[in-house]
Amino acid sequence: MRMAFVTLSREGAALFPQIVAGLGEIDFFLHESAGPAQGARFFAKIQYLIARIFPQYRALIFAAPCGVVVRSLSGRVRHKNTDPAVVVLDVRARWCISLLSGHEGGANDLALRISNALGSEPVITTTTEAVKNLIVGIGCRRGVPAREIVTAIRSALDQTGTALTKVRLLASADIKANEPGLREAAAQLGVPLRIIASEEIRECGRKFAHSEFVERHIGVPAVAEPAALLAGRRTRLFLPKTVFPKVTIAIVEEYCTWSGSDREIHSTAPGAPNKPFERAK
Repeated sequence: MRMAFVTLSREGAALFPQIVAGLGEIDFFLHESAGPAQGARFFAKIQYLIARIFPQYRALIFAAPCGVVVRSLSGRVRHKNTDPAVVVLDVRARWCISLLSGHEGGANDLALRISNALGSEPVITTTTEAVKNLIVGIGCRRGVPAREIVTAIRSALDQTGTALTKVRLLASADIKANEPGLREAAAQLGVPLRIIASEEIRECGRKFAHSEFVERHIGVPAVAEPAALLAGRRTRLFLPKTVFPKVTIAIVEEYCTWSGSDREIHSTAPGAPNKPFERAK
């Protein structure tokens, strides 16, 4: 997929090396007022730039205000099956928004990949994705094959009586990000993989099961439960850490509407209680 990165500022330009490290080759376009920057092609007017490059790329990544991006795209959007994927970042990489051609064009997947590279929060509003409310956290031994991870995920879902179609994300820690089996399992299941920084896990104030063995060997107190809890919004444990051969699975449930009278269920604040799935006796 031919991709372009466009930004108006030095702050946005500073994100480019991390994005390239996570995604591979990308063409770099920078407003002339923000230069110099290595490898950048400079432009004066974003509207003129987009008029030229919109039909040339399958993905456009912006580090710029959403309003600027929307105005620059005005009159060029035709169809979700033919328009390029468009993803928008704020220049501090807090948010990564799938703006255009989310599902069909690949912007949803691209937003996840960029978020994994930058530690951003992916913002995906496609209805078919938004209605899914489960996140599967995964810890695994080094070199475990995809088939064992897939089997563990399906077994955990069977224990809770839920279907794979309800799973919005798989989640794991950054120390597992390059595990081939984990990435292949996500591809086989057709579920995006969200990577959570080890620092976030170490600083997490949520209640989750700690493992001295895991902390001693990989430097974090746990993987499956905290990765799943941190990958979503207003999460609570649905299936606590469950150990399978070479794989550990935890499932969390997201509550997408806030209820002021139900803070125990909805809160992600430190110390908020979890109400895990209870197996039938």
